[in-house]
Amino acid sequence: MKGRIGRRAIGSRLGTIGAVAAMLLLSACSPGGANAGLAENAGGPSGAAEAQPARKLVVGLSLDTLLEERWKKDRDLFKAAAEKLGAEVDVQAANGDDAKQIAQAENMISRRVDVLVVVPHDAEVSAAIVAKAHRAGIKVISYDRLILNADVDLYVSFDNEKVGALAAQAIVAQAPRGNFVLIEGADTDNNAHMIKRGQLSVLQSLVDRGDIQIVYDRFTKEWKPAEALANMRAALQANGGAVDAVLAANDGTAGGVAAALAERGLAGKIPVSGMDAELAAAQRIVEGTQTMTVYKPIRKLAETAAELAVRMAKGERVSTDRTVFNKKIDVPAILLEPIAVNRSNIDATIIADGFHSREDVYRHVKETAATGK
Repeated sequence: MKGRIGRRAIGSRLGTIGAVAAMLLLSACSPGGANAGLAENAGGPSGAAEAQPARKLVVGLSLDTLLEERWKKDRDLFKAAAEKLGAEVDVQAANGDDAKQIAQAENMISRRVDVLVVVPHDAEVSAAIVAKAHRAGIKVISYDRLILNADVDLYVSFDNEKVGALAAQAIVAQAPRGNFVLIEGADTDNNAHMIKRGQLSVLQSLVDRGDIQIVYDRFTKEWKPAEALANMRAALQANGGAVDAVLAANDGTAGGVAAALAERGLAGKIPVSGMDAELAAAQRIVEGTQTMTVYKPIRKLAETAAELAVRMAKGERVSTDRTVFNKKIDVPAILLEPIAVNRSNIDATIIADGFHSREDVYRHVKETAATGK
């Protein structure tokens, strides 16, 4: 008897458990799952939890320096473009300090930026930034300068070999023969090496023919104008002032070159190249102490990089039709076209683009004309 009663009780309990399980299963299969009813009850006017706003995407921008005019423009243009696309931008600049740049990048990585955009100070040292970001699942874009020996996700820049070729072509057009001086950029910057390769692609055949002689060839520490000034003084000293042309890798180094030439009364008498279309260089071009600069429309660079950074932050795939080898992998690359600028087209290029105002570019010439100095 007890056994029969026990079996009935057990059967009754099992039936109850089965019914409850079925109810739970149906609840879990309904829209909103097992907690759907709770969510609906909590959603009344008396105490519903409001939906949390979606977190904004955050783009980390690690800059080598903000001590040069050019990089301040990049920062402002990139930030404006990314914010227009709905992202926040965390900007940090190391001002030429490798350890500081790595520490700043680590800080952004620890705060979980969605993508990291890096302008490296040292192309090799910055590989550590890529490795640290990837360990945290964060993709890295190499901006303008290529990071070497690293699994960089994307490289956005200009065709820097073409930059060097454009500069060399312009200077050779002014001085097809004679003694050439090469005042290159920083040895730690891969762009400086790419620019030099571009220069030599034009110069080497002339050297082989004996039309020109490269009488001085130096890299410039940190791209500093003071270093370029010292190098140019040494070049003039070593050759007794017998220099016919100077290829300066950017406008900062060109400023150092122009100062050294002015000390010997040679400013405006020897063709000098540059790059970046800095205001001081544009002014030297119109006054005749610098022959040309290579304009890299950085608005296009910054806006392109910002758009791609936001897309990558969202997890979208970005494809390119070019790659650049960085000593480890073929990095997917987007390379924009540089433009040679001289006195004849300065109004139609950097001024027409709004990169500099005509008033600013020509101010020094007007002041000189007014004062006679």
